[in-house]
Formats: sequence, structure tokens, C-alpha cells
Amino acid sequence: MTERFDCYYCRDNLHGKKYVMKDEKHVCTKCFDKLCANTCAECRRPIGADAKELNHKNRHWHEDCFRCAKCYKPLANEPFGARDDGKIMCGTCGSREDGNRCQACYKVVMPGTQNVEYKNKVWHEECFTCFECKQPIRSQSFLNKGDDIFCGPCHEKKFAKKCFHCKQPITTGGISYQDQPWHSECFVCHTCRKGLAGTRFTSHEEQVYCVDCYKTSVAKQCNGCKNPITGFGHGTNVVNYEGHSWHEYCLNCKKCPLSLANKRFVINGEDIYCPDCAKKL
Repeated sequence: MTERFDCYYCRDNLHGKKYVMKDEKHVCTKCFDKLCANTCAECRRPIGADAKELNHKNRHWHEDCFRCAKCYKPLANEPFGARDDGKIMCGTCGSREDGNRCQACYKVVMPGTQNVEYKNKVWHEECFTCFECKQPIRSQSFLNKGDDIFCGPCHEKKFAKKCFHCKQPITTGGISYQDQPWHSECFVCHTCRKGLAGTRFTSHEEQVYCVDCYKTSVAKQCNGCKNPITGFGHGTNVVNYEGHSWHEYCLNCKKCPLSLANKRFVINGEDIYCPDCAKKL
């Protein structure tokens, strides 16, 4: 006599029939679908004995229901990731959801793509552009002004001091004269064009001169010693009277060498005299 081979639940004879092993028990397909089948996490229907079942972290899906929650791509044979909210996503959509977002376009910066990181922020390479000319910075040097990024040329054009003479940006070095910035190469003698940076110079009628050119071309001649009155060195004070000029130390009485600086004096031709000597003449 043949030993009975029955379904654990309905006791139907399973000889010659399809059945499922469930917890070491023989179960017919009908009872399995009704009593033992796992519920699909997506469609919430039972996953029958004839269906292909996929499992991940104690959750179950029909094969056709195991899709990316974002793009609905089938994931049975594809890499995927499970998010904290339980959603299953393909690698591409997962990266888009969890990846860093570009500070310019706010789209996700996908792993492996060209990007720029600056001050703990990230941009697509083509989105990291100069605030002024809108061109991508790429491998150029750049500077920031507040939250704005500028390429070198635009930063110079917009923010660098401009030379008082040529009106072009001063990128390095430079000098300051009368609170105005100058290129060193622009700050030259008006007459001989010699550079004046680091040397003695003087100005006359808004032009600057080296000492030699000022002496020969601009300076007045002392009526006493006949030398140029430059304002340099000993005797920088000057006395002017009726078109004549003297070094202060040259303004002396012709007869009695008394210094007449800050005193009354008398002119006779090219000579000067103190009042007492003038009376005796």
C-alpha cells in the first residue's frame, strides 16, 4: 500500500501534483497562495507559488514589481539601493536624490562627472562661471568678492585700482602719490621720462620732475647766488619780491651781510640793502 503524501493544510493528496515546501511542510499551491505567500511590498498582493519572488531585507516583491521608485526601471538584474524611507532606486536615480547639488543650476552633481569644489560647495564644471563675463572658470585662477566668483581679468577690470596716468588696472606693485595710484613705469619725469619711483622728485603745475630737470627747466634762479631754487636740501625757504626770488640764506644786505629774511629791505638795481645801509648810499 502506497504511503499518503498530503498537503499539510487541506490534506489533499499531492502525488503527481505541484507543491511547495514551507517551513519543512508540504503545501499545495492553492493553500500556499492563500495561507503562506508573502505579500508584495509594491502591489500589496500575494506572491503566488508560480510567481518569481525577489527579497531584500525581509521585504518581498513580485519580479515585475521590483522597479525603481523614480524612473520605474526593472531592477531584477540591475544594481539598486534602498533608501531610509523604504524606496528602492536604481543607481542613477539614487545618486541624483542623495548626491550634492550644483550651487548654480541646483541639479545633482553625478559621481564621476567633472565638478568644482570650493568652500565646501560643489558646482558642475560648466556651471562654475565668472560673475562678470559668464565664462566657465575651468583651470583658470579666480578670485571672489563676497559670494561672487570672478576670473582674473574681470576681477582686475572691475576692482583693481587704476593708474592715475594711463587709467589701466594696477595688478602688481605700483606707487601712490597725492592719494592717487600709479604704475611704477608711468610715474616718470615730465621732461626726461626717467622713472621716479624710489628717487627724489618735485612737482610743478601738476607735472612731476626729477631733481636735475627741475633745476634746469623749471626752477627759478636765485637773484643772489644765481643757482636754481629747487626746494631741496639746505635753505628750502624762498623769498619772492617784485619778480625776483632768493634763497632765504642768500637774502643778505649787499654792504653789511645782515640777513634780511623776514625784515624790511631796499632794492637798488640787482642789489639789496638793509634800511640803515641804504640811507648811507
